[in-house]
Amino acid sequence: MAMEAAEIEALIKAAIPDAVVEIRDLAGDGDHYAATVISPSFAGLSRVQQHQRVYAALEGRMGGVLHALALTTGTQQD
Repeated sequence: MAMEAAEIEALIKAAIPDAVVEIRDLAGDGDHYAATVISPSFAGLSRVQQHQRVYAALEGRMGGVLHALALTTGTQQD
């Protein structure tokens, strides 16, 4: 069972409304994605805490419907 990039983006934006989200399908199979999530609300959080917020936004789909997600997070775009 695969997951659409738009669904991943929508879940993240619903949980982190100020986020700028970019999703890339790494293998073309709907199971392996890379996500860049930039949010001012990440200020003061460690990378681990930032990633935890993104994983929480996915509401338990990580490791099930969504097999792999490489994350890059931060507070501002480079």
